Amino acid sequence: MKTKALRHPATPIALAAALLAAFLVLFSPLSASAHDALVSSSPAADSSVETVPSELTLTFSAKLIDGEGATEVVVTDPSGATVTEGPATVDGAIVTQPLSGSGPAGAYHVVWKVVSSDGHPTSGEFSFTVTAGDEAATDAPTTAPATTAPATAAPTDQTPTPASPAPTAPDDAGASAWIWVLVVLAVLIVIGVAVWLTMRRRGGTAPSDSDAPTER
Repeated sequence: MKTKALRHPATPIALAAALLAAFLVLFSPLSASAHDALVSSSPAADSSVETVPSELTLTFSAKLIDGEGATEVVVTDPSGATVTEGPATVDGAIVTQPLSGSGPAGAYHVVWKVVSSDGHPTSGEFSFTVTAGDEAATDAPTTAPATTAPATAAPTDQTPTPASPAPTAPDDAGASAWIWVLVVLAVLIVIGVAVWLTMRRRGGTAPSDSDAPTER
């Protein structure tokens, strides 16, 4: 009586290897592109405050890498003059930038740069509005109303200029990450179905091979 050695089909093994390779290839750019993002800020992007605060805080999605030149924050008033005082400090995922605490009413522009927990630098920008400003700015129009009338119009002309599209950068990064996730899932589903169909065909042909010796 001859015995047949069962041979396992090589196709499911090859498909499983292809499945693993596709997962690694598609997942690696996804993880590389998922840099830490700005979660919130105080003042918040596109928000309004009465006066310039004494500090600006930025909260990110993960702990940042700190070091010389790694973190930079610049805040400018409507005239383009900086209102930052001293370097920014990093405490885990929170960046604190001291401000002058005074300035005229108008739009203030924030530009930041940090190093993500994965070692890659990331940057962004947003704006917020000061509605009243400090006492020096409010006293100036009362001392010379006739001569300062054209000057007070300048901040109002500059208010439409804040570059507010920058806060959408984290959303774009999140959207691209979700696109990669969907691509990975689609590839895994297609390869998984192919493996299942192949194994089903192999299982369907197995009984015919086992019945052959009984018919002798």
